[in-house]
Amino acid sequence: MTFRMTEQAYLVLLSLADRPRHGYGIVQEVTALSDGATRLGAGTLYGLLDRLGGAGMVEPCGEEVVDGRLRRYYRLTETGSAAVTAETARLRALTRRATSVLTNRPALGGV
Repeated sequence: MTFRMTEQAYLVLLSLADRPRHGYGIVQEVTALSDGATRLGAGTLYGLLDRLGGAGMVEPCGEEVVDGRLRRYYRLTETGSAAVTAETARLRALTRRATSVLTNRPALGGV
């Protein structure tokens, strides 16, 4: 079964691009990356992490107890890094095409 890259999955991968993070850290980074447009609940986040882990894109990389609660950290794998890089390139190409279309059609916001 092929992994379907959703916007939420992409943002989770992107949130792990610079360093490993625990669940709440991922939620905060996704919110920041999306300028507040995407807010992940715990169920959504851990469901995504399970699917991303099953696809070999993320893996747990450590745990610590803070204030009596377990924090599990996750990191990108090479597969995850390749996937987020490929999706970024796909989105960049789509943006270039959209800009070209909009620029050449004044009724849609071009000049």
